[in-house]
Amino acid sequence: MTEMTLTPLIELAATAATPEVKFDFAAQRLLLKGEAYPENAAAFFRPLLEATETWLQTRPHSDAPVQLHVALSYFNSSSTKLLFTLFESLNEYAKRDIQCELHWYYDAEDDISEEFGQELRIDFPSLAVFLIPDINAC
Repeated sequence: MTEMTLTPLIELAATAATPEVKFDFAAQRLLLKGEAYPENAAAFFRPLLEATETWLQTRPHSDAPVQLHVALSYFNSSSTKLLFTLFESLNEYAKRDIQCELHWYYDAEDDISEEFGQELRIDFPSLAVFLIPDINAC
């Protein structure tokens, strides 16, 4: 018998200004892919943050890690603030012995995105941060 989650799957197609979203809570795999510069970043990200927080608080015990896959070729400062809120939420759960992973995908020729990923390791030390030099790999 498989474990069930009450949090429904969230799937949003990418637009010119928002990333593809596939938050598959049952599989413990969250994905953000594309570009993130919505006119109102809070309106876009808040429902995702709230759903993730609710799920983390109520998810059944599992030995499988929570995986967040982020492959953003561009994101603005408003999106960065909200992404950090998501990362911090996972970091807090990782401190409680819930294995959480952040898979950071970047273009191998983009030094800034790679350095950003390296900074995430410092800013969120309880998260297992994996740097993947292929933005199309996820």
